[in-house]
Amino acid sequence: MNLVIVGLNHKTSPVEIREKLSFPADAIGVPLKKLLSNYGLNEAVILSTCNRVEALGIAPDMEKGVWQIKRFLSDFHNIPLETLDEHLYSHCGQDAVGHLFRVAAGLDSMVMGEPQILGQVKDSYGHAVQFNTAGVVVNKLYHKAFQVAKRIRTETKIGESAVSVSFAAVELARKIFGTLEGKSVMLLGAGEMAELAAKHLVNSGVKELLVANRTYERAVEFVKGFSCGTAIMFREFPHYLKNVDIVIASTGATNFIIRPEEVLEVMRERRQRPMFFIDIAVPRNIDPLINNVDNVYLYDVDDLQGVVEANIQERGREAETAEKIIEEEIERFDRWVKSLDVVPTIIALRRSFDAIRKAELEKALPLINGGNLSDKGKKALEAMTAAIVNKILHSPVTHLKKESHKVEGDLYVDAVQKLFDLDMNPDAMKKAQNNED
Repeated sequence: MNLVIVGLNHKTSPVEIREKLSFPADAIGVPLKKLLSNYGLNEAVILSTCNRVEALGIAPDMEKGVWQIKRFLSDFHNIPLETLDEHLYSHCGQDAVGHLFRVAAGLDSMVMGEPQILGQVKDSYGHAVQFNTAGVVVNKLYHKAFQVAKRIRTETKIGESAVSVSFAAVELARKIFGTLEGKSVMLLGAGEMAELAAKHLVNSGVKELLVANRTYERAVEFVKGFSCGTAIMFREFPHYLKNVDIVIASTGATNFIIRPEEVLEVMRERRQRPMFFIDIAVPRNIDPLINNVDNVYLYDVDDLQGVVEANIQERGREAETAEKIIEEEIERFDRWVKSLDVVPTIIALRRSFDAIRKAELEKALPLINGGNLSDKGKKALEAMTAAIVNKILHSPVTHLKKESHKVEGDLYVDAVQKLFDLDMNPDAMKKAQNNED
């Protein structure tokens, strides 16, 4: 299986290198076609994301294929190969199959188990199909990769636990309230972490999102991205506390902006309905003493980081199960690839036997009944001789298919080709492979 992958990712290269190698989706047809026409690949796929750029190809020779893809990346982006080479990794054969399966399942992502990469892998395959650079092997390989990713999602919990502070905060809120449907949230500060938390909250069904920021205009801009969002003046946020169930604080204040005495008054007005405070600011925005107030729950960034680390460890344990699934699927795909090698031989064997059968039948027909055999009789002889050939070939073909999956499978294929002097011209082999998929 002459499959090769060459690329770089967030582990092997800084963003300034990755961005130089990126391929825009709306112009991906040009580099895909170049890989086939100028760099000797038979099939090709390009995956380009913010954290990863990879070119996958089917090459006549794997070692040469790796070199050709490296040269392509260097030539296409006009970057000297010596500058690029230290950041590149390569995978060949079964190793490349496993790498693709891990990428599609999110096991090689910056955030292990994240689902977004699967959609990006599907898009990259779609481009290869669109521009006719996907053939028999790539088609089978990518459909298998999608099946593997789905199986890992189904059979493990790789994507269930929160591994970002913002997501962990939302997951804790869900545990406290049971559901976030219909809840109200206040964001104090409108930075990146607050925005991530807001997205998770809205996706979880909160009904109202109040945003207070030192710069009111920033709060107004922030809420444009959320249909349930409302901007409020920062100095007025204490008046709104009684109306919200969750408060997320991430301002740059150097002193506490929420204190126990304020929260006590708010809880009286709320008639002790639970409130959840998330302080992801450093220095902290919320006095930790509010934890002493009944029905008030406060988590700071250290608490959340502990949850994240525990969840990362949990994903690591789930990844071990995922790896076992991947090993199983690599073996299955490898069996399919090996069957491709034997298919042309089987077809050539059948073709050779059938040619002999037809030639001998053609000689015999004039000698039977003085050459006056009826059409019905000719059909009967045709069927009988074809059945004889099929019965003769049944055991050899069955054993050939079975042995092709083993390490010494190539020896069996080679022996059959030599024993029967089979014509294995490239056009016949290509046609056989295309018919088999």
